[in-house]
Amino acid sequence: MLFSELLADLPGLLASPDRDVPITAPVSENAAAVEPGGIFLARRGASVDGHDLIAEAVARGAAAVVGERPPGAVTCPVPYAQVSDGRASLGLLAAAYYGYPSLRLTVIGVTGTDGKTTTATLIHSILTAAGLRAGLISTVSAVIGDETLDTGLHVTTPGADAVQHYLARMVAAGLTHAVLEATSHGLAQGRVNGVDFDIAVLTNVTHEHLDFHGTWEAYRDAKASLFERAATSPRKPGVPKAAVINADDPSAEVFRQRATGVDRTLTYALAAPADFRAEAVTFTPAATHLTLTGPEGLRVPLRTALVGPFNVANVLAAATAVSVLLPDPATLSAALVSGIAAMPPVPGRMERIDEGQDFLALVDFAHTPNALQRALEAARTMIAPGARVIAIFGSAGLRDRAKRRMMAEIGMRLADRVVLTAEDPRTESLEAILAEMAEGCRSQGGREGETFWRVPDRGRAIAFGCSLARPGDLVIACGKGHEQSMCFGTVEYPWDDRQAMRAALRGTPLLTLPTA
Repeated sequence: MLFSELLADLPGLLASPDRDVPITAPVSENAAAVEPGGIFLARRGASVDGHDLIAEAVARGAAAVVGERPPGAVTCPVPYAQVSDGRASLGLLAAAYYGYPSLRLTVIGVTGTDGKTTTATLIHSILTAAGLRAGLISTVSAVIGDETLDTGLHVTTPGADAVQHYLARMVAAGLTHAVLEATSHGLAQGRVNGVDFDIAVLTNVTHEHLDFHGTWEAYRDAKASLFERAATSPRKPGVPKAAVINADDPSAEVFRQRATGVDRTLTYALAAPADFRAEAVTFTPAATHLTLTGPEGLRVPLRTALVGPFNVANVLAAATAVSVLLPDPATLSAALVSGIAAMPPVPGRMERIDEGQDFLALVDFAHTPNALQRALEAARTMIAPGARVIAIFGSAGLRDRAKRRMMAEIGMRLADRVVLTAEDPRTESLEAILAEMAEGCRSQGGREGETFWRVPDRGRAIAFGCSLARPGDLVIACGKGHEQSMCFGTVEYPWDDRQAMRAALRGTPLLTLPTA
């Protein structure tokens, strides 16, 4: 394609290039990753100004540059175009380069504070069971046909260029459907710009990411923008537009209003009146059984390896979304039974670790107050009366400080023993973070050294939590889940809670702190 063709429909174009050039490689905002013949997108970042890296990008073969500064304010030997917002332009340029792949797919977007990855993976599994060729992009991985790609260490929604690349690969592989986890960061930062959504799904909206969004309302509105995108994006032949909303969530009506223009709005709930509900729910340590009820007398007995009440909500969300695409009750029922039963637990989500110990050991990604509460409530359903829940968790540095005390209070109320530890302290004082959390524990009657402890090294903390366990108890490490690193200072150190739990159970704890 020509540079001018990629810019033709780009909103916010302030200055066109002085000459044209063929573009033979993708757009990238990483100067070190630019491919020969590609476009370098230069924008002002929080710590680095991409305009200062134009020379490096050109040296690596960039055929053209798109930036935010006026042409006269940069030195650029290749064609240069100015846009008003580089971050917003990246996804649109990538979509244009790849031929707008989402227009050739039925795209289901899943947003919410908790449960996004599990719900998106459930939808993918049900669609696959129905015989549809579906791909998945989540914060854990991208699934394209038989190939599974890691999406990174500490990521939310992958970068806008990566999202379009994955969608293009899905189209090339002959897939017809794509399920995309859409985080608030991803929506606010334009990582899903250029994606034409058809179905929007809400799991919930609770306290999280106020350090980035500033207010709870801004955080909620970032998520609600997914529903606006689904309502206003181009219609595709034969593809319905729908909104799927958790009727239990206090923000349900806000999301309903943002979805004005879709063909159908469907609800699900554990408690509130809704289109899809769950009956006869029973829990065991290894599975959850329920009967899904829906419109027109739909009743489907289901079994899932996912445990806990919050996963019942995730199952309902996924089933509601797929019902839009599978209107025949018999086809829908068969796909739900098969797809939900076939899906194993998502890595790092209530994942059991078994080394032959006489108590349950779990690793979960719960890193928000609501997620921690739900994880601990689920843990309680997995053990006999009189057995204890031992929770190990921390709270991240350079993130929403209010949740530190909130999480400690929740842990102290719902667990029998709490071990406070590191969780990506970054450049903040780990000691200070744990001190704030200790105050939260004490406010709920916690007694340090008796019912809660501070163990800064996460590996030692997990080992200590295991040492407290008696036969039949449950030990759960929360906050890291599937993540493969932990940040101290500005460095990401390799870390995996699942490996740490296995090591602790074997009596050989891993060390976390870089100084240990």
